[in-house]
Amino acid sequence: MSFDYDLFVIGGGSGGVRAARIAAGEYGARVALAEEYRMGGTCVIRGCVPKKLMVYASSVPTMAEEARGYGWSTEVGRFDWQAFRAKLEAELDRLEAIYRKGQTGAGVTVHDQRATVIGPHEVRLADGTEISAKHILVAVGDVPFVPEFEGREHVLTSNDMFKLDALPRRLLIVGGGYIAVEFACIMEGLGVQVTVWNRSPLMRYFDRECADLVTEQMQARGIATRIGVTVDRVRKTAEGLAVTGGEITETFDAVLYATGRVPNTRGLGLDAAGVKLAVNGAVMVDDWSQTNVPSIYAVGDVTDRIALTPVAIREGHAFADTVFGARPRRMDHDLVPSAVFTRPEFGTCGLTEEIARAQEEIEVYATSFRPMRSSFAGSPDKVLMKLVVSKATRKVLGCHIVAPDAGEMIQLAAIAMKMGATKEQFDATCAVHPTMAEELVTLRKPVR
Repeated sequence: MSFDYDLFVIGGGSGGVRAARIAAGEYGARVALAEEYRMGGTCVIRGCVPKKLMVYASSVPTMAEEARGYGWSTEVGRFDWQAFRAKLEAELDRLEAIYRKGQTGAGVTVHDQRATVIGPHEVRLADGTEISAKHILVAVGDVPFVPEFEGREHVLTSNDMFKLDALPRRLLIVGGGYIAVEFACIMEGLGVQVTVWNRSPLMRYFDRECADLVTEQMQARGIATRIGVTVDRVRKTAEGLAVTGGEITETFDAVLYATGRVPNTRGLGLDAAGVKLAVNGAVMVDDWSQTNVPSIYAVGDVTDRIALTPVAIREGHAFADTVFGARPRRMDHDLVPSAVFTRPEFGTCGLTEEIARAQEEIEVYATSFRPMRSSFAGSPDKVLMKLVVSKATRKVLGCHIVAPDAGEMIQLAAIAMKMGATKEQFDATCAVHPTMAEELVTLRKPVR
């Protein structure tokens, strides 16, 4: 049977573009890709990249305050959101052009429109064109989730935060995951009065000790938090948005819903094509990213495995190597490091203390202190370094860091963990002094 293409990719995000580029550019496959919005996907256009640039912008007042603690005479003027947004959009345009050039340069045919699956080997473009492919790769990511309640049409999601016409004076963030706490810290740093409502403690799926420290430092910066609250309705009034949760009603200028994300499979045609989906719409795949329909694969957030950009990239690359490069390999989802870009940052890899303790006997090595840089400047901020260690094997099962640049530190610690490093091997490593990270190799006695 002949096909129009060897591979048709639906979705121009991190996983899709990597799979397409490798399949076409390195292995000579005939590849087409359809993206209905902008090339680069969530990470580049409305996620990691613009968020990190906003993190940098929001950190300037703290840096100025620290500079005064070191004897510099400095003041921070008014933040110009319009100027920042214009520069941000120009940067995203530049990055999108790079992604597009990478595809066309590899020989990928790009369709700037939506594509849906109509069969094991067939897709239909928004303009009605039907295309056949030997293999179909679904890489459409996920989308923000907003539950049903009265007035939900008045709320924002993370997709909207980079395109605000103006910064609100008072912002309510509903949710307690990493997106919620990151935006809470960003917006507070930009001068917005921030309140967070959530049903449970913030960052409940992270190591509890670390999450509590992040929460405490958010509160110390003036971010108000209400736990055990669920939004019942949002009403538009002359004073703003009146938000009611139980017995509480407060008024804000904007409401950001950050209550998680769901796989973006609605209306994609996968169920009609016989592809099995999970209850939340995630594409069910095996270790090779293959669905129950042999010609259809899926990578990235749409599979609801680990929703991180580097994971999607590796899954996409492994797919291309396996299917087109005669180099069968699977993405290893064990010990994937990540970072939450709060102030200070939170870097994590491996098991939380709570999960590890439920599985086996462990030892916990931890220390919390005011680092030299902050202490000298008069800042009360603390850092936390924590290792979760197996009593039986002595392997480091979890490493958790709350500190400035924790994301940079956890990347390096994760290398040792991936190699199976034991606590004794951490101990045998000479410290770099004076640094915060030296605490990771000088933790001598377990605290629990």
